[in-house]
Amino acid sequence: MNKADVAMPEDRRRFFRIDDAVNLYYRIVDEQTVVAASNTSDDVLSSCSLITALDVLGQESRAVMYRIEKKDSEVAEYLKLMDSKINLVAQALLQQGNDMSESTVCNTNLSASGLAIEVDSEIEKGKFIEVKLFLSSCVSVILLYGKVVYCKQNSETDSSNYQIGVDYINLKDDDREILIKHIVKRQMQQIRENKET
Repeated sequence: MNKADVAMPEDRRRFFRIDDAVNLYYRIVDEQTVVAASNTSDDVLSSCSLITALDVLGQESRAVMYRIEKKDSEVAEYLKLMDSKINLVAQALLQQGNDMSESTVCNTNLSASGLAIEVDSEIEKGKFIEVKLFLSSCVSVILLYGKVVYCKQNSETDSSNYQIGVDYINLKDDDREILIKHIVKRQMQQIRENKET
């Protein structure tokens, strides 16, 4: 598979963007790693997406829960408690199972089609990277791959020397939905905070 076969978003500006401080870890990878990740099965637990998978299943179960509530409110209440227990266990597993020890909080311009982050050293345009994002608002870790579309010297801040722009490659729809949820939640929080100040 050559570089032209790796799917890239057509329009990077079609999604809302926010500036946010996000806990993330990144590393440069080769194209074969990206291609291999794109060809993996859609196993719900294949890419750090336990919370994402539970969220999707939760959405599917809401209609069923509505019917159960109409017939038997006590059974519905019990099932909601079980769902809460499962979510707590998943969050504990997420925190233990995902080694985010090398991650740092990074100023990020984030959208559902790409991101821009500050980095310590130059990363050449066209390089592929793997990024683990911890989204606290959704308690999710998303593993994604992208291609560097620009790298420029950052003169605005002393904390990092460069800013890179990254377009996601073959981002799973479920992970994109989680990103959109996070962006909307953070946008609402930022609006509230601005009104209070």
